[in-house]
Amino acid sequence: MSDRRRDDPIELAIANWRRAGWDAAASGMAAVTSVMRVQQLMMRRIDDVLDPFDLTFARYEVLMLLGFSRTGALPPGKAGERLQVHPASITNAINRLERDGLVARRDNPRDGRSVLVEITDAGRQVAAAASDALNEDVFEEMPLPDEALDVLFGILCSLRAGWGDLGPN
Repeated sequence: MSDRRRDDPIELAIANWRRAGWDAAASGMAAVTSVMRVQQLMMRRIDDVLDPFDLTFARYEVLMLLGFSRTGALPPGKAGERLQVHPASITNAINRLERDGLVARRDNPRDGRSVLVEITDAGRQVAAAASDALNEDVFEEMPLPDEALDVLFGILCSLRAGWGDLGPN
């Protein structure tokens, strides 16, 4: 084991799990803990890149979803479903984006009782600039080669499928 790994708290946790007699769970614990730590590292990096745009990743995702939609508008509930977030979370993100002039609520022309959330021109500009920054500083700078990232994505898809996140084939 290299010095780097010897100082790794997750390596220490693996040893502790095994000493406690939880050998069968040690690899799973290490994988879950590692994914959670990598998620923290990714979010810190993303937050740093999005901060100049006054965006969180959640609000960025809403802008991108609307920007990629056929009409630039979706019902809030549909946006929440597609982003796989709780209705309160999508409402909070939309409220902040609307306050900042990046989205607007408008009546749904198909149903007078509901509303659509529509990306504004300012929202499109911010989303494009934020995407350029994320692409350059995060997505293109992953510390793994593309082949390894493709394998990692496949592994994570398998985990998601195993826990029912991807639905039936």
